[in-house]
Amino acid sequence: MKKAVLGLLMIASLGCTQVLAADTVKQLRVGVEGAYPPFSEKAPDGSLKGFDIDIAYALCTHMEVKCVLVETGFDSMIPSLNVRKIDAVIASLSITEERKKSVNFSDKYYHTPSRMVAHSDAKFAVTTEGMSGKRIGVQRGTTHEKFAMDFFNKSQITSYAKQDEVFLDLVSGRLDAIVVDSVAADQGFLKTPRGKAFAFIGPAFTDPKYFGTGAGIALRKSDTELLARVNKAIAEMRKDGTYKKIQQKYFSFDVYGE
Repeated sequence: MKKAVLGLLMIASLGCTQVLAADTVKQLRVGVEGAYPPFSEKAPDGSLKGFDIDIAYALCTHMEVKCVLVETGFDSMIPSLNVRKIDAVIASLSITEERKKSVNFSDKYYHTPSRMVAHSDAKFAVTTEGMSGKRIGVQRGTTHEKFAMDFFNKSQITSYAKQDEVFLDLVSGRLDAIVVDSVAADQGFLKTPRGKAFAFIGPAFTDPKYFGTGAGIALRKSDTELLARVNKAIAEMRKDGTYKKIQQKYFSFDVYGE
């Protein structure tokens, strides 16, 4: 009899444990860069802010999970995701066919073109031949790096760990031009005092082969259930006004794109 009662108590205890485990607040470790304004940057007090950061927190709120931001170098985002140091990447990561071989992507959460930036007096023809021998800077691991290496294959391409390092070398004269996201260039450089002598040159770069179909949230291939939850949350944010509120905080235009 005692054994039977003990067994029932153990089963009841196990049931309670399972309920508690199910009710425990889950967390999403999100890889962010913190060095790509206005999408992701450090405030004077060291806290993270920006469009990507607000999107991350809003996403977690809609998914009812705890959001843990993990600062990660941009070129380490996908490796960190796949070795489970983080659970998702929200870092203006373009949805490209090449990257889709390694990770799954959510639906896009914004889409902006890329541009070339140079001194406002530059007379470069933005072509392979026109940029021959010119020094072009890009951030390492980005779509801009791959595009510049292929399209401007007669130029000297230099890759940097952070976008701000690219801007610094352009200002110092160590670079003739850079390839960068148009919004990051406009709001993070051209509209600041150090960018006043520079301007966009040439056309917008939008070839999906290089620049993909917008920025998405990267997840591990195995996390299909999580992908469905993320896409559901993005759709809800678009529908209930959360996305619009965040967008209006940073941009005076529709950053979501077509």
